[in-house]
Amino acid sequence: MAKRDLAELKIPAAPAFIPVAKRVATTLGSQLGLSLMDLDELTIALTQACDSAIAASGDDAGTSQLKLTYFATDRALVVDVDLLPAGHHVMAAPKDVEANAELQRLAYEMIRCFVDDFRPQVEPRTGQVRFRMVKYLAG
Repeated sequence: MAKRDLAELKIPAAPAFIPVAKRVATTLGSQLGLSLMDLDELTIALTQACDSAIAASGDDAGTSQLKLTYFATDRALVVDVDLLPAGHHVMAAPKDVEANAELQRLAYEMIRCFVDDFRPQVEPRTGQVRFRMVKYLAG
């Protein structure tokens, strides 16, 4: 399966910038031949992944960034969402660990409903967060 890099986008880790990430995904997905339904599902999953990464940052000052990498394979559009914490920012300890774990589990299940493959990676010691979402092309 040949990998073809399509775009890389860095945005502030803030909800106001999620529409930019969605626009890029929609544009690239339509160029690759994803249906309107597939594009809608991808943007729903991408919104949730970005929201989850932003929540994981614990960065109220808004100095963290999201790096989105879009690439195509012979059969799919792949989107990686990486949280890039600010230089000296340390992840905030969640106030209610059990409630946060349940919300995170529900968010991941929602993402899985809308993409064909979803792989979350969260490194608790460093705060590194990466989500990979794959939407397969029809045919």
